[in-house]
Amino acid sequence: MARTSDEAFGPPVSDRMEHHHVSAGSFFVGSRQPLVVEAYLATCVGIVLVDETHGVGGLAHFLLPEPVGLSGTFQPEKYAATGLPLFLQALAEAGARSDRLQATLAGGALIGPVDEMDISLNIGGRTAETAEAILHRAGIPLVKAETGGVMACCLSLDMRSLHCRIAPSHPDRPEDRPPAAPPGPADIDLGLERLQPVPQVALKIMQLIDEEQEYDVRILTAEIRKDQVISARTLQLANSVMFASRNRIESLDYALMYLGVNLLMRYVIAAAVDGFFDRPAAGYSLCKGGLYHHAVGTAVVAERLALLTGRAKPALAYTAGLLHDIGKVALDQHLPDAAPLFYRRLSEDRALDFTQAEREVFGVDHTEIGLRLAEKWSFPASLAECIRRHHVPERAEQHAALVHIVFLANFLMSCFRAGLQLEKLNATLLAPRLAAVGLSVGQLEQLVDMIPMQVFDTAPERAIQA
Repeated sequence: MARTSDEAFGPPVSDRMEHHHVSAGSFFVGSRQPLVVEAYLATCVGIVLVDETHGVGGLAHFLLPEPVGLSGTFQPEKYAATGLPLFLQALAEAGARSDRLQATLAGGALIGPVDEMDISLNIGGRTAETAEAILHRAGIPLVKAETGGVMACCLSLDMRSLHCRIAPSHPDRPEDRPPAAPPGPADIDLGLERLQPVPQVALKIMQLIDEEQEYDVRILTAEIRKDQVISARTLQLANSVMFASRNRIESLDYALMYLGVNLLMRYVIAAAVDGFFDRPAAGYSLCKGGLYHHAVGTAVVAERLALLTGRAKPALAYTAGLLHDIGKVALDQHLPDAAPLFYRRLSEDRALDFTQAEREVFGVDHTEIGLRLAEKWSFPASLAECIRRHHVPERAEQHAALVHIVFLANFLMSCFRAGLQLEKLNATLLAPRLAAVGLSVGQLEQLVDMIPMQVFDTAPERAIQA
């Protein structure tokens, strides 16, 4: 569909109002209020529907055109074919009339840059076509649209004015301000020194997972208790995921009984790196917590890929996925000033690799910085290799299957859960990288269906506010 200039989409959405991020597999419906709802889109498709007469509007974010069935759970909000009818029903219940609704469509980017062989994998395009067909059958006019391309965008709806806008996903346009001088090696070294190391309890668990050592569960929980912050955060995660309404977990022993040792260890590591990834939405993160959410999502997908392929230990794949982007944390503090130049380079050169753009701006990329941190903090060799080679898995000198799994998990999260962080991956080598762990391009849509809709839970997060 033809691209349309931003000026056609009404006044810019105010940055002073509260913002609500509508993640993939969810939608928001509400009446006029001082709130901005937004979705960051690449291959995913976002739809805004507005009934200005009755003051009702909403935004839906779809991952795939229709269910494919590999994930093991059916979540209708993930798919345009099943989620859009639910979205329309919620709008009607909130007071909207179908004959008054007008639609805006965005997203549906190619998995790119791609070669000609991969054009058939236009999953986003098929999602957009499915949504358009449903809107057409419902008699709802599509008045604004921007689909296709290879870069992510942000679809926003100002719930006060019910005006929507489609803009580049990065909050700073290249022309907004001139880039600052890039940081030198001394600046980067200083930033590394300022980072707090990963807590010792997490390092001990990483080593256990890597070596599959026998260990006494009581000793493990005793180690976790030594770090009160990690203990509290672990319990918070456990309660927020599965037991928020009943069977509240009050102690690590209780968590161990309900979760089991493997899941408890997973939560401890996630809790340990939570603060490490806690960065504002100013650099790599396109929304608050973007780096952390991408890290945990990649970890979950890597664990599922390990289970599916049998090529790596699931717990180790989870940990490697969680830590693959630690180098971005060190560079993130320097990115805000360089963001206009960085974004311009990614936009102008479709063939430019993400790490190449980093090296142009910083003189180093996040995988090199991540390796320095891994060595400084004595990470297991398997994790260090994934951190260094997750963009070029065929260069892995050891643990090649694990590195390929982390690459694929990162690829799926970056292409199909856009908006969490700034990244652009090249898909031209996707087929051999899938084949390295026994998968094929024909399975890609099923692999996308494995992506978690929430960080620690796969249930859809549908927000409805009247």
